[in-house]
Amino acid sequence: MSNNEYKIDRSLVTALSFEEADDHVSYWLDKTEDERLNAACFLINQVYNVTPQTKVDRTVIDQRKFS
Repeated sequence: MSNNEYKIDRSLVTALSFEEADDHVSYWLDKTEDERLNAACFLINQVYNVTPQTKVDRTVIDQRKFS
């Protein structure tokens, strides 16, 4: 997944009411399931500063046996 896919187009500006600007649900419902999943993966990768190729650090996982 490349960062170029989610560039912001700053040349287009529109004035919206607060209700229109706050309507995130209809925006995401218009997207396909794949587009929503790709956007979610992109945001998670940005938050945790990882890439899909980053290896999982398995030293932080604690294994317990429940009896």
